[in-house]
Amino acid sequence: MKFFDRTAEIASLKETLERSRDVAQFTVVTGRRRIGKTSLVLKAYEQESFLYFFVGRKAESELCESWVAEIESKLGIPVLGHPDHFSEIFEFLMKLSCTQPITLFIDEFQEFLRVNKSVFSDMQRIWDLYQTQAHINLLVCGSIHSLMSKIFRDKKEPLYGRQTQFMHVRPFTPSVLKEILATYNPQYTSEDLLALYAFTGGVAKYVQLLVDSDGTTKRKMLDRIVKADSVFLGEGKAVLIEEFGKDYGIYFSILSAIARGRNTRAAIEQSIGREVGGYLSKLEDDYGIISKKQPLFEKTATKNVRYAIEDNFFMFWFRFIHKYNYILEIEGYDNVKTIIERDYATFSGIMLERYFRNMLIEQHCFTRIGSWWDRKGENEIDLIAENELEDTATFYEVKRKAANIDLDVLKSKAEVFLHATGKFHGYGISYSGLSMEDM
Repeated sequence: MKFFDRTAEIASLKETLERSRDVAQFTVVTGRRRIGKTSLVLKAYEQESFLYFFVGRKAESELCESWVAEIESKLGIPVLGHPDHFSEIFEFLMKLSCTQPITLFIDEFQEFLRVNKSVFSDMQRIWDLYQTQAHINLLVCGSIHSLMSKIFRDKKEPLYGRQTQFMHVRPFTPSVLKEILATYNPQYTSEDLLALYAFTGGVAKYVQLLVDSDGTTKRKMLDRIVKADSVFLGEGKAVLIEEFGKDYGIYFSILSAIARGRNTRAAIEQSIGREVGGYLSKLEDDYGIISKKQPLFEKTATKNVRYAIEDNFFMFWFRFIHKYNYILEIEGYDNVKTIIERDYATFSGIMLERYFRNMLIEQHCFTRIGSWWDRKGENEIDLIAENELEDTATFYEVKRKAANIDLDVLKSKAEVFLHATGKFHGYGISYSGLSMEDM
């Protein structure tokens, strides 16, 4: 698959490169695993000469040997001696950057925790010592969200506050997914587009795996995902076990419950038979995998809370792959595909709401976008979009089929909302339906 999108990110990285010629720059590139962080940096600097250090799980002396070779190859400058520690190489480059511009990209940065934990305090010392004279463009990225957050956002950590920029790489937007499908399957349907969004969530690597194997229709996508040699089947474990560590079983149980629709704390605890408050907080704050949803304009932070798995792929994986792993273990691939097809209307309906929410965000026409439901669960509004600059608000009902949209029912729910919240006085109110025809 060719490179798509990331125009704003590439422009930002190029601007950072230019700034580094005058003032040292330290950019942290974050984002979930498989999102395309490394590809982004390599694309942005494909016309530039830069140093690329990959932090593998090797002895520090072995890594240093490969990094010295990279320096000598790219810069044509011999490195004196045989350094055994990254700190020696980093100080050499920081000193060198005082006389010439250097771009250094360190990939899998969090692996230094396994290689040598003292690297971070050494980097702090060296950075603080040379940054005012240096002309270095330093970029680091890592694939384990919780560890990267700890390294740079924990006040107790040495590198806290040293970065000059945080860049968060996000999934492809709906418009980019449309562009990709139009490129590789010009006859794609709304069902194909929704499936690509629902199965991948716009994560670049997953989209690439499907496109490169001609998985550009809903049927082909399912065939590529649910088969004997599919990388998708073990992907949830591959990505998340390293994040969660030895407690991954509890976290998996919580995420499985949420994926099945048990989205309140009480329902989750009933489902798995234990108290989960601390785990929910970590899933939200430390790992960034779930979010706490509340009705628009809810006045208290603890009332009427629902939890959601933010990542579409994880939602799909826990809902179908992890849940029915016992069938996959006996090679019942066709049976699992039948189950997915059976439950797809409900699952894809949830994904369709997410799709349209992201589509509205892309339009940049609103100042607030959310959902609303009352505490009894009798009235629920899929999407509410407010433009407080123009004193307007639109209430949306989302259905797979346009024929199932009832604007009279939507207006009745909106009246309940307006009475309950007291919001939007004097606003121009409109009502609209969104279906797969509007994708």
